[in-house]
Amino acid sequence: MKLSEAGEARVRGYLFILSRSLLSFMPRDMVHDSVREVESHILERVAQIAGAPDERAALEQVLAKLGEPMKVAQAYAAEITFDEAVATGRPLPVFRALWHVSTSVRGFLAALALSVGYSLGATFLLLAVLKPIFPRNIGLVLRNGIPVALGGVFPITPGTEVIGGYALIPLFLLGGVVSMSLTNRLARKFVGWWRSRMKGAVQD
Repeated sequence: MKLSEAGEARVRGYLFILSRSLLSFMPRDMVHDSVREVESHILERVAQIAGAPDERAALEQVLAKLGEPMKVAQAYAAEITFDEAVATGRPLPVFRALWHVSTSVRGFLAALALSVGYSLGATFLLLAVLKPIFPRNIGLVLRNGIPVALGGVFPITPGTEVIGGYALIPLFLLGGVVSMSLTNRLARKFVGWWRSRMKGAVQD
């Protein structure tokens, strides 16, 4: 079926809303390619409709099956984000992917657990940076002679002692790097599993 001017205007309107929605989720340079892909999909579906008596009804059926522009934009953004996170393993795409999955209970709990790992790694790295600046405040914290924490105390109160010299700096660095690396690896595997789960649900 060949679209009339009214039909083409309807498709352009749908694509315009889609492009605006996509801009909320992905960079501008990626939006153009995604919109062109959706446009090709729509035109392909329309071309398969033969002898439809009502162009408007047939076109609305195609668009309804495709979904609302905002939902299509969210699906595209999620798919691109997940693919980038699994392919590259870079922290930023992984964080964005975890943000997408956190809308479900299982995804939220996983994202929460992984955020603890990232936070632990960042804390170790921060301690390594702060140790030369506050040498007496960063280290193994003792309270009444009993070790209670590994970190910093500001200010040091009576009964509290911080021990450990500059030798702690490489240990903090090692702990931070190991924690961040392991957490990112786990996050990447989780995102990959979630992506395969999503694609399996779509195929079903």
